[in-house]
Amino acid sequence: MVRIDECLISTNEKNTESLCPECLQRIPAQRVVQGETVYLVKRCPEHGEYRTLLWRGSPQWDSWLRPTIPTPPRECFTQVERGCPFDCGLCKEHYKTTCTALLEVTQRCNLNCRVCFANAGTELDEPSLAVIEGWYKKVLAASGPVNIQLSGGEPTLRNDLPEIVEMGRELGFNFIQLNTNGLRLAEDPGFVRELKEAGLSSVFLQFDGTEDSIYQTIRGRKLLEVKAKAIESCARHEIGVVLVPTLIPGINTHNIGGILRFALENHPSVRGVHFQPVSYFGRILKEPLDSDRITLPEVIQAIEEQTDGLIKAASLKPHNGRCSFSGNFIRQTDGSMQPVINNSCCNGPERADELARKTRTFVARQWSGAETSKNQPPSTNSWDNIIRQLKTYAFSISGMAFQDVWNLDIERLKNCCIHVVSPEGKLIPFCAYNLTDKLGHPIYRRER
Repeated sequence: MVRIDECLISTNEKNTESLCPECLQRIPAQRVVQGETVYLVKRCPEHGEYRTLLWRGSPQWDSWLRPTIPTPPRECFTQVERGCPFDCGLCKEHYKTTCTALLEVTQRCNLNCRVCFANAGTELDEPSLAVIEGWYKKVLAASGPVNIQLSGGEPTLRNDLPEIVEMGRELGFNFIQLNTNGLRLAEDPGFVRELKEAGLSSVFLQFDGTEDSIYQTIRGRKLLEVKAKAIESCARHEIGVVLVPTLIPGINTHNIGGILRFALENHPSVRGVHFQPVSYFGRILKEPLDSDRITLPEVIQAIEEQTDGLIKAASLKPHNGRCSFSGNFIRQTDGSMQPVINNSCCNGPERADELARKTRTFVARQWSGAETSKNQPPSTNSWDNIIRQLKTYAFSISGMAFQDVWNLDIERLKNCCIHVVSPEGKLIPFCAYNLTDKLGHPIYRRER
């Protein structure tokens, strides 16, 4: 077990470990800072040196840190034999408990996107309800009633998806989110109603831009109208929607401001936007150049520039170390955005389990649907009314930079709190579960 003082020191060191993109052997690596640019440099004795962009621009690398005190999972399902990232399950050397558990309920899909971390659509078998119930119980044993995301493939291809949602709610999971491309939600309003009645809290909607040319390039067809219909359908049933753009340089990074404006036009049904810079695993088999990446500080700066200062870069803060950022806002009647300032990141190291708990609470509160269709009582200064107004008009902006084999930092991986439940019922950090070598061979996913 890593001592707390060692872990806190290691977050500031330049030395770490990574994997060789060719042989997947664990090798030493260094974070090399050059002005406002940071690279991960590593050398495999057999396959040579690799240099990968991690960070580019302001805020600077050294200022973007949220140190935590490790708190291992309360129940581990694997023993440490080969070391991270080969003993995930979780093991006792993982620093952080689960904040969100992903359950992949199918590998079928009704799209064939050029970007897909799961390489979905290549496998037709899917878990039974009994297997999924076992997964839910494994998550409870390891981390308690954390947030659940039902993923795939495309989960809405399962007609029994409402039963899966209802099962999770009955087992004690209070926030269940659906990760979807939205096609069935747009076409089948009865299915959306069933999901709401089963207890679905939120929809994590694939949304790459406000131009059909973007969808044509990334997803293979025009989808903007479909996305809008899916949002309308969720709004009718008061299911919160989070727009999730995969950001790819040269394709949709110019549209960051347009995505945010679209989200605000559809607020409060749309609860926020969660940006995901493209990662090079799954279906993308290439060694990325620096120009193929957009880093978190570049996303943050683009948000301010492309919204003409409506959202300030200074209002977006580190959420889970250098993995992510977030900002919470209240939309004012004049259209301005009032940031809700959280200074907890400035108060010194925080226990990892407490940070995971806060993350779960924030996501469940912010991303669930707002009660907009019911008659609102006359405006009063009562505390209940103020809380309701804050919830209704709150809007979140966040981003998460997932790791691939090129930029994998094992110290950072140990801090991951987003865990995929494997077919065997083990909890595996998202980046480790989706990791592939340069030819697409995975460590954890089944070989396709």
